[in-house]
Order: sequence, then C-alpha cells, then structure tokens
Amino acid sequence: MSEIKACLFDLDGVLVDTARYHYIAWRELAEELGFVFTEHDNERLKGVSRAASLNILLEIGGIVLDEDEKARLAEQKNNRYVEYIAKMDSSEILPGALDFLKACREHGIKVALGSASKNAMTILNNTGLTPYFDAIIDGTHTSAAKPDPEVFLLGAQAVGIPPEECVVFEDAEAGILAATRAGMRSVGIGSPETLGAANLVVPSLQQISVTALQESFASV
Repeated sequence: MSEIKACLFDLDGVLVDTARYHYIAWRELAEELGFVFTEHDNERLKGVSRAASLNILLEIGGIVLDEDEKARLAEQKNNRYVEYIAKMDSSEILPGALDFLKACREHGIKVALGSASKNAMTILNNTGLTPYFDAIIDGTHTSAAKPDPEVFLLGAQAVGIPPEECVVFEDAEAGILAATRAGMRSVGIGSPETLGAANLVVPSLQQISVTALQESFASV
C-alpha cells in the first residue's frame, strides 16, 4: 500500500476538547424547547453539520418547525457555543495532539484540517494550533457534510497528496465513513465499539506515534 504522505484531522474530539461545549449548547437549547437531551443523544451529532444536528435534536424532542425557525435556533445555539470557545486556550488541546502534529512535520508529512466546524479558525487561533497546518478545510469551505467525503478530498487537494496516501483521524462514525468514501485510510480516536469501521482505533493521539502509524499501515 502507498506510504503515508498526509494526515488529515477532524478538530472536535480529536485535537481539542470542544465536544462538551457543543453538547452544553445543544442541551440548553433542548431545555428551552421543553425536553431532555442526553449525552447518549449527543453521540448522534458527532461529525454532523449544524443544520443536520438541529434536525436530529428536533426529532428527539418530537418537534416540527419551519425553516425560518430552524435557522434562528441554529444561530442561537452557535452563538452560545462561540461564547464558550472564545475562552479556550492551549490547555484544551487533547493529550498527545500537539506532539503528534509536530512529529508529522518532522517526518515531512503534510498536515490538513478536515472539520465540519465553521468556528474552526477561532478554536485553532485560541489554542495556538494554526501554525501546525499546511491546509485548513472547515465548514466555510464545504457544501456537503460528512459522511460525504468532500472535506477530506478538498484537504488532500490543498496539500497536493492523492487520497490513497492520506490518513484521516476521526472520532465520529460519519467521519470514518467519509474517509472511506474518499479512498483514504483512517484512524478512529475513541472506542472500537463505535469506530470499528476504521483501519485502526486508539483511545487518543497520545497512544500512537508517527512511526507506529507508518508501521501499522505498511500493509493496509
């Protein structure tokens, strides 16, 4: 199999701990709408666009709204989320993430972001991660949400590496499926129970090195 020449990373839950802020903002919105939104429910929203996430939330609450009201609620949720992430700093980079990004650069591997978040630049700038990326593809650059492969294909194109030489790092089933559809290999960050479709699953980037990654995928 082709050697690894680019690593493409999801943001929330892979590099930084923003997933909890999404959950808190969605939970507060659900409370206003009169129903309970649990952490278990929130699993369905991982790696999903804001509009699609709202639709799932409303489905859980058994609520039907027109498009104008949906747009208003999506903006309200995002405003709350932005208030939370505006206070982020480098302490919220997940264990092992910064070291892994540095190691990629030391090994001459291109690094790209592939995130559905439209707030990615705020998060990257606040945590100091921006300089470690050769390309940043976020929700402002894409028209289709994961599991559509668009975000990863754009990332590969931006760093000039063919899909078969890219590895995607994801914490969501939708993201792993997007990687597969893009013709890329994948590393699931989290639980094998939910990320079993990935080529490799590790609890966090702290549990894998670039050398180990290359060795794992030497025959994949």
